[in-house]
Amino acid sequence: MQVTQLADYRAQHFLWEVDGTIATITLNRPDRKNPLTFESYAELRDLFRNLTYADDVQAVIVRGAGGNFCSGGDVHEIIGPLTKMDMKQLLAFTRMTGDLVKAMRACPQPVISAVEGVCAGAGAIIAMSSDLRYASADARVAFLFTRVGLAGCDMGACAILPRIIGQGNASELLFTGRAMKADEGERWGFFNGISEAPYDNALDSARRIVAGPNFAHGITKTMLHQEWNMSIDQAIEAEAQAQAICMQTNDFRRAYEAFVNKQTPEFLGD
Repeated sequence: MQVTQLADYRAQHFLWEVDGTIATITLNRPDRKNPLTFESYAELRDLFRNLTYADDVQAVIVRGAGGNFCSGGDVHEIIGPLTKMDMKQLLAFTRMTGDLVKAMRACPQPVISAVEGVCAGAGAIIAMSSDLRYASADARVAFLFTRVGLAGCDMGACAILPRIIGQGNASELLFTGRAMKADEGERWGFFNGISEAPYDNALDSARRIVAGPNFAHGITKTMLHQEWNMSIDQAIEAEAQAQAICMQTNDFRRAYEAFVNKQTPEFLGD
């Protein structure tokens, strides 16, 4: 299987930067609070799919330009055209947006969102689908689907959000479409922290993660996702197999040798 190199990837519909092994996606339409289009949805989906096969990126940060995260699907470039589509076209679109979430959850790299200001609709879903989330005090997360006559069950929200913030809190947000404030999000477990510089928090977190055993981190992410659909007995067996795989890595051997020699282990992800 061919390994994909993404450090030099040139994005068409957002900014993509790689510093070392940490990549940053910046949604970059600040004049309209960084809405998504059909094209940016598809490019994000394809990029996260390709990350599964990339060995030069070990963590991904998602942020928005201009003090906002993402206002969701563009009203004029997505919402308007959707009202004119037939069922076959609509289903192709909703499956494509869901595929973005699947790709984010399936890639082995931890995905960290740095959320400022408006984080609504599909933007809220991207934040929800990330592994870690840091916010500014002015962050507002809104699952707005009911505001436009749609169900709250969009892109996996009814499955994922209750697991993060609890069934009751998720039900309220998905029924009403109201914005979850930053302090609520931190209290409910949606945000891992609030500060004046959430991107710096995300970067610090990414640096700590990539300094560790990245192959094992990928296994951890896989287990966190797959065990949602397992019984306790199935999960214990799956983790036994996963840990046995990690015990075959050079990272595990080097960590043991470093411990014996009272040194700091060097993790190379092999």
